[in-house]
Amino acid sequence: MKGLFRAGMALLIAFVSVLPASAQERGPLVLAAASLQEAMNDAADRWAAKGHARPVLSFAASSALARQAEAGAKADLFASADEEWMDYLQGKGLLRAGTRARLTENRLVLIAPVGSKVALGIRRGFPLAQALGSGRLAMADPAAVPAGRYGREALTKLGVWNGVAGKVAAAENVRAALALVERGAAPLGIVYATDARASKGVRVVGVFPASSHQPITYPVALLKASAHRDADGFRRFLISREGRALLARRGFGAK
Repeated sequence: MKGLFRAGMALLIAFVSVLPASAQERGPLVLAAASLQEAMNDAADRWAAKGHARPVLSFAASSALARQAEAGAKADLFASADEEWMDYLQGKGLLRAGTRARLTENRLVLIAPVGSKVALGIRRGFPLAQALGSGRLAMADPAAVPAGRYGREALTKLGVWNGVAGKVAAAENVRAALALVERGAAPLGIVYATDARASKGVRVVGVFPASSHQPITYPVALLKASAHRDADGFRRFLISREGRALLARRGFGAK
């Protein structure tokens, strides 16, 4: 009998050890813009090192995440790559009052595969279409995704959008656009400066003037449906000096 008891206890312990996170204590669920991947993982690791359950991170385009929250996703925080999608959820009454805050900033860059020799100065009327040749310009979807909208706005202000609009390879998010350039499927792409920094497969051809597009700011807020006891604590950590220092190490912040 003792042997059976010990065997049963061993099986129980083994079962508990492999329970999914939802069956054990898990951290708050964070819906975060794709461009925040490395920085948000750094923050989650640091938060866990302080003795908290590690936040569960879900990355996608801000537009897709906002739609998920609108559809009732059981998430706790939303970190957007622009103010517009946060405004959208706020207008729907889906944010916890008083929790919206600015998290960080970013810049927009033109990239090419690391082995490319293309050289372009980003200025009004620069020959982007000519540099693309028969190739395509990788961008996050300019109709909905923040990185794509910023890119279209910048190219429009610089007077070159009409010449390249028909050559855009619209990706579901900024990291998908980055991947197209990394693989050589597109000779040029538009991503955030932090995305280019995170990749060894691309190089920065040029930085878009800040005056060519709206400021790229990342807000964060608690979702109204949040019930996790650590959710607001993690939000406060993200916007603290320590949290913002982690973001800065990945290239985020005012330049």
